[in-house]
Amino acid sequence: MKVVVLVSGGMDSVTALYEAVSAPGQEVALAISFDYGSKHNHRELPFARHHAERLGVEHRVIGLPFMDEHFSSDLLSSGGEIPEGHYEEASMKQTVVPFRNGILLSIAAGLAESQGAEALVIAAHAGDHAIYPDCREPFMEAMGAAIRLGTYAEVALLRPFIDMRKEDIARRGAELGVDYAQTWSCYKGEAIHCGKCGTCVERREAFQIAGVVDPTEYESTAPLPSK
Repeated sequence: MKVVVLVSGGMDSVTALYEAVSAPGQEVALAISFDYGSKHNHRELPFARHHAERLGVEHRVIGLPFMDEHFSSDLLSSGGEIPEGHYEEASMKQTVVPFRNGILLSIAAGLAESQGAEALVIAAHAGDHAIYPDCREPFMEAMGAAIRLGTYAEVALLRPFIDMRKEDIARRGAELGVDYAQTWSCYKGEAIHCGKCGTCVERREAFQIAGVVDPTEYESTAPLPSK
């Protein structure tokens, strides 16, 4: 089965790419990334390219500048400051980009059918459910149905990590040989991971719980905040 994998350059999507490449009977036709104007796109995208090249998978970046221009979110370059604290706090809703996965999956579905692929792979996971409505399984089920019904090839939407938390993904990535030093999480998008924003907290917490060595350089390694 030929698949197209959405790869941002973060821990989850890079692990999903390795998982897809290693799956028996599966061929990764393409890895796609989206430059939609987030504060950390410029830090993530080189890692997406790095891992695609390492695995011998074609990589494409699709620019979506309209999202930064017209959408409201502190994750975007046009938005406000990135909040700090635990990933599941209500303040992290400021970083939600409205209907982002719906938009990205719609484009990916058209691209997958154009490539003769039979499925899309997205790395949505259980840890995302707290703040992202377009990462939850009811949305994924509905979007999967829409993609299948809206394509002649009946493209499937695969979400291998939907019942896993980030620590589970970290363990799986370690088994697959993922170099997590070559991934990016921090929403601030500065020279190194800040260690304090929601995604940095989630990243640090995941490695600790998983018992996997964290190779990340952080500006702050202060005690993790409670949920």
